[in-house]
Parts: sequence; C-alpha cells; structure tokens
Amino acid sequence: MEQINIQFTLFSAFYSPLICTIAGPFLKEEGLTPDWSVAAPGVSAISALENGTAHVVQSALSQGFSVLDQGKVPTAVHFAQINEMDGFFLTGRNADPDFTWNKLEGADVILFGGGQPLAMFKYACHKAGINYEKINALHVGNAVEMDKAFRSGKGQYIQQQGPFPQQLEADGIGHIVGQVGTLIGPCGFSSLAAKPDWLASDMAGAFMRAYRNARHYINDAPAAAIAKLEKPFFPEIEEPVLAKCIKSYQQLGCWTPHVEITQDAFDATVEIFAYNGLDVKKYRFDQICASEPVG
Repeated sequence: MEQINIQFTLFSAFYSPLICTIAGPFLKEEGLTPDWSVAAPGVSAISALENGTAHVVQSALSQGFSVLDQGKVPTAVHFAQINEMDGFFLTGRNADPDFTWNKLEGADVILFGGGQPLAMFKYACHKAGINYEKINALHVGNAVEMDKAFRSGKGQYIQQQGPFPQQLEADGIGHIVGQVGTLIGPCGFSSLAAKPDWLASDMAGAFMRAYRNARHYINDAPAAAIAKLEKPFFPEIEEPVLAKCIKSYQQLGCWTPHVEITQDAFDATVEIFAYNGLDVKKYRFDQICASEPVG
C-alpha cells in the first residue's frame, strides 16, 4: 500500500466527498492508504503542497484569484470539485419558519471575518435584496471561536458550516433559519488542488478513481450510513446530528456526481468575487483549473 497525504484547509461535514474517500474502502481498493491532516487556523493547505507534506488538498478556486492578484503564477492546479454550492447555514436564537433575510438588517450576526465565506455571504445578501452594511457583523475568530461565542450568548444569528448548526439545534441553543447556497445557486465553491506534476502520476489516477466512487456513494447512500462511516472524524458531534447535517447537504445538491470543475461554476465564482469589488473577470479558467479531470 502506498501512502497518500491529504490536507484540509477547513474541516466540516460539508467536505464529505473527501472525508468519505478517506473513511471508506475507496482508497484501499486502489492500493492507497491515507494520512490526513487539517491546516493550522489561518493557513492555506496549499502550503502543504508547496513544502511537499501533502499530495492533494481541499481548497477553493478563489485561492487562485489571490495568487494571480499578486502577479504570481499559481503553484497548484484545482483539478476537481468538492462542493458546487455554498454550504453555510444561518442559525438564529429562535425558531422562525417565516424567516426572511431582511430580518438580518439591524441584527447582530456572527460572521467569518473575510475570505470566501464572507464574500459569498455578502453576495447572498445582494441576491436577497438586503443591505449588508445594515447588519451588525461580529467577527470573533475562527469556526470554533464563533461557535463558542454564540453558545455564550453573543449574536442573534450565526453563519456556520454543518454540523455546527445541527448540534446547536440538538443542544437547544439555536435554530437553523436559512442556507446561503439556496440563494446563490451553483458555483465553484470548494475544490481539490495539487501540483501539476503530481496530476500526471499513477497515484493521482488511483486517487481520482477512489474519489469518483466516493462521490457516487455519498449521493446514493442513506445519510445515516454516511454519518456512521464519518463519526470517528467528528467525536464531539452526536451521530443523529451528523446524519441530519449530511441529509441537508444531500438535499441542497452541493455534491453533484460529476467531479470536473465546469466553466459555468468557475464563471459564477468570478461573478461573486467581482461583486465584492475584486478585479477577477480578467482571469481565465485555465489559469486556475485543470481543463480535464484526472484519471
């Protein structure tokens, strides 16, 4: 068995296509044994590619934008999609079946402090027809620090990936009132990246066969079965809570069966970041993405 090193930039059930690739039999069937890690807070997993400690990482197309903005050539190629929609939930203090996004205006909302999560959230506000500047945005740190802040009583609403919001519901602390992805629609949200030379290797081909099989599995299998497989990766999350989260993502449709990053998904992401005031429309698909899936 050959060891493949995989690193996540962020870790949540939203990235189940990659988590299941690791947790299930898929890599073993291809002669690979995984060693996985999560990048330190505030550090991109791309660094692990650059220093040789990872073969493949969870990243985002917008990572390529930031490199090109610096006048540099990206060292990594985004070669497959993980999620084709935003996977953040909006959780409030109270159950609100009649929630509308205009209720955020004037409210204290715990949000990510920057990067893609905030850019996507601002675009969702635009799609909802509300003024982001009228929201009292609270930036309290990373995902864990945000969860702790909401649990301590800060904020009327919070932006989180699953399974954090589902656990808040189970603990009687919050209630999911909306999803960002349903407002934005399909886009190139998160992706797999690697160095170009690795993509030509036999290991890359074996990985992609395993990844394709895992993607089909998470779309076809019951959420409870996926949650049981992934539970060791989420020791602090109750298994029924994890299953509820996974079912929500299956229903959202972010884990489409195809692995390739499409031109349409890329263009949608460009549009979102252009709305946020970045000069990204000059960048081409082939500057950031592999034109054909590997393997």
